[in-house]
Amino acid sequence: MKLPSPYSVEGIVASILFIGLIGVVVLQILGRTPLLSGPVWTEEAARWLWVWMAMIGLAEVERIDGQLRMGFLVESLRRKARMTVLTAIDLVYLAIVLHLIWIGWKTIQRTWSNEAVTLPVSDALLYASGFLAMILIANRVVRRIVGLGYRQDSGGVETAL
Repeated sequence: MKLPSPYSVEGIVASILFIGLIGVVVLQILGRTPLLSGPVWTEEAARWLWVWMAMIGLAEVERIDGQLRMGFLVESLRRKARMTVLTAIDLVYLAIVLHLIWIGWKTIQRTWSNEAVTLPVSDALLYASGFLAMILIANRVVRRIVGLGYRQDSGGVETAL
């Protein structure tokens, strides 16, 4: 039984975004003191970094199959039935994620020509976080469905498929 690696691209990127967020917030705090004249872009940049960090963090949670779940009914099933139910849940989840990818793509197209208020980038960059996160999540769910990904069995048993 092989557990997923503790390191992943998603986790590393989310951690780097978190460090960047801390730096921007510290700059914003110092900008409210007489020590430093604070740049106006820090508030918007902090929001954007937080959104990107949260979305990439969602993909990391999916990688380790660490979502919260209510499993008392599924846990009472035998292993084969439990895995069948979990796969069915993954199929519904995948359908929802694929729909969110489509919504994300349409949103990026719609906001491409909008410029952020204080940052010199398109608003589409903010919405791209959800689009990218859903693609990463879809990849992990598909891998789990076909048996190449990691699944934490709802009975508390960790299994590598």
